[in-house]
Amino acid sequence: MINWKAKVAAAMLVTLAVPAFAEGDAAKGEKIFKKCKACHAVGDDAKNKVGPILNGIVGAPAGANPDFKYSDALKEAAAGGLVWDEANLAAFLTKPKDFMKGTKMSFAGLRKESEIADVTAYLATFQ
Repeated sequence: MINWKAKVAAAMLVTLAVPAFAEGDAAKGEKIFKKCKACHAVGDDAKNKVGPILNGIVGAPAGANPDFKYSDALKEAAAGGLVWDEANLAAFLTKPKDFMKGTKMSFAGLRKESEIADVTAYLATFQ
C-alpha cells in the first residue's frame, strides 16, 4: 500500500523548486496542452477519452469524475485523500509513473518547470 500522506508531503517539497502557477501563462499552456489532447479534453463539449476530462482538475480531489474508469493506483490515491493541488500536479506532470506507480497514464512527463506552470495555468481556466 502506498503511503499517500508521505507522497503528498514529498510533492509539497516540489513547490519550492517549481514556479508559482499563478505565474504560468495560460496561452502558452494551451499550446503545450496539445501534447495531452490525444487522451484528455477540456471545455464545454469535453468528453472522456483514454484519460478523463480535465475541467475543474486544479484543486479537485483525485478520481472525482464519476464517468471515468480510473486505475487501481489512482483509486487508492483518491481513497488516501490525494488532491490535485499545484504541488501534486507538478509532481505528477513531471513524471507520472514515478509519482504514481501503476497509473494508466502513459505520458512520459513535461521536463520544463515553465511548461508545467503554463499547462496548470491553462487547466485552471476550466474551473
